[in-house]
Amino acid sequence: MTIPASLFPLVTALVCNLIAQVLKTIFYYLKSGEWDLHWVVASGGFPSSHSSTVTGLSMAIGIQEGFNSALFAVTAIFAFIVMYDACHVRYYSGKNIELTQQLIKDLKDEAKINIDYDEPIYKEQLKAVLGHKFTEVIGGFIIGLLIPLIISPLFL
Repeated sequence: MTIPASLFPLVTALVCNLIAQVLKTIFYYLKSGEWDLHWVVASGGFPSSHSSTVTGLSMAIGIQEGFNSALFAVTAIFAFIVMYDACHVRYYSGKNIELTQQLIKDLKDEAKINIDYDEPIYKEQLKAVLGHKFTEVIGGFIIGLLIPLIISPLFL
């Protein structure tokens, strides 16, 4: 059974995402010595699956349609926007969450006045790791460059 060449960009993007997500689990184990399978579906961490997915998609389009095509230009700009967002906007949103959670904890510990912390908003557990550090984005970018080159012979 042959896989249609038209599916090359889609399959490439999905494979890049899957590889990055699995690698997150492995790198977490190497760093901590503990297996934590939630990293297979988690956002944040090394390497960035957002970056690997959009870079892989853009590379696959470039390989298939040509690096001078309008479609490649669109996907390349899309990839840069996603990587910028992952590295800056989402990363600092996560930092904001960490700061807010610490302020609430400090207020609870130090407050001389009676503040009602029974409101649901104070009990909500927000995920602080939303985005990526620059090295995590670069890791995903490299995966997104390599995987299309490796799997393109299966399609083209």
